[in-house]
Amino acid sequence: MKKLSSMYCFCQRKHGKKSAINLGMLFSLFLLLSTQVIASDLNVKIKKTAHLASVSAIAIDLKTGSTLLEKNKNLIMPIASLTKLMTAVVILDAKLSLKEKIRFAKKDREAINHYFSRIRVDSELSRGDTLRIALMSSENLAAAALARTYPGGTSSFVKAMNRKAKALGMKHTHYVNATGLSEKNTSTASDLAKLVRAAANYPLLRKYTTTQTYTARFKKPRYILGYTNTNALIRAGHKDVLLSKTGYLDEAGRCLIMLRRIANKQVIMVFLDSFGKRSPIGDANRVKKWLQTGKQGRIAKSAKNYEQVKLAYYLKGK
Repeated sequence: MKKLSSMYCFCQRKHGKKSAINLGMLFSLFLLLSTQVIASDLNVKIKKTAHLASVSAIAIDLKTGSTLLEKNKNLIMPIASLTKLMTAVVILDAKLSLKEKIRFAKKDREAINHYFSRIRVDSELSRGDTLRIALMSSENLAAAALARTYPGGTSSFVKAMNRKAKALGMKHTHYVNATGLSEKNTSTASDLAKLVRAAANYPLLRKYTTTQTYTARFKKPRYILGYTNTNALIRAGHKDVLLSKTGYLDEAGRCLIMLRRIANKQVIMVFLDSFGKRSPIGDANRVKKWLQTGKQGRIAKSAKNYEQVKLAYYLKGK
């Protein structure tokens, strides 16, 4: 700016009044354009974020790694069945046969505290199908069986989960089981975004987590069970969801991680602890609309009250 002012004075002396007026007009135009650029930058920086029901959230551009939205992203919280995405990554990294039949044992039922499952003890299913129903339908007995049949058993499996978390830079993540049926499985939105980024590199995880419905065929004895995806967007046929996992525990609230196509971007989304079955999907849709239009959206008063109470609880725990 100083150089341009000096050049204006020099030209006025050398070329006379007319040249000075022309250059003066150019100088004024430069100032105007500069002001508009700065104002534009400010508008981007002060752009209001989307209203979210979730206590913690983050949205990241998969390709560039740039953060598009964040909310309490480093708050350590229980993650419920979002755990199962790490379970799947560890299984695939071990390169175990997905065709091998694995047997569901009484120990698996004990591992999930006898939580309800339609799978019969002692029946068999391929490891691949067991992995699929653990992901798409969040079948807890399937996740427990996958961990037990891992080389070295469940304890070795959980250690492998924590090693993988460390390798991915998930510094605030800790696992105690493969199912997520413990409030001691904890992480942050920021850490889970790293997991989604890693999981996106496994084509099978994209496929299994976005399977709309599936019929699993068990043996010994022979029977079939139908499974449906726990993500309402996938059940409704939305093809823009590229990877997904839902989660719920009383302590964790409703949780959701997704990779979603929005315009020409693949966007990582993480939503932790919201009120009501539809709240995480509502947040995902509000983020999508906000990215496309800048509109913040609205959340129900009950969801907002829940978010404020739970946030205060987490902050007190820190």
